Amino acid sequence: MSRTAVYPGTFDPPTLGHMDIIGRAASMFDRLVVGVFTNSAKSPLFSIEERLAIMERETSGLNGRIEVRSAKGLLVDFAASVGAVTIVRGLRNASDFDYEAQMAGINGQLAPDIDTIFLVAEPRLQPISSTLVRDIARGGGSVAAFVTPAVAAELQSRLGA
Repeated sequence: MSRTAVYPGTFDPPTLGHMDIIGRAASMFDRLVVGVFTNSAKSPLFSIEERLAIMERETSGLNGRIEVRSAKGLLVDFAASVGAVTIVRGLRNASDFDYEAQMAGINGQLAPDIDTIFLVAEPRLQPISSTLVRDIARGGGSVAAFVTPAVAAELQSRLGA
């Protein structure tokens, strides 16, 4: 029986923290679907098409079990549509845990067949967030410690930083 997991996010842009979680989750499951979500509450720097292309490029060398897909709507509906049995979430700190535990509870009520697991970010990656990366890049600072060189180049090209 093949086990599929979903790792959702807006990935605007994908950080080294995201990539760490993707790599670790991919080793735990037969198939990992990275769901690049559209979130109407956010104003993304990169379009959904750009974020999909960036994530495809970033995951291309990891292993053949990773798929990247566009996603919108309820996470549990997306997870069910790709046959996932597990949702993977990364945790950086206690506030991430509080939020993610609440969401896992709701998702468990909406889709009892789909579990949620948490992977704790490596200590060196815990301070990183896409918002922080965008803010640093907008301010003209170096994001080299937080994203891959290709993502840093995308940010520089977009922001002229």
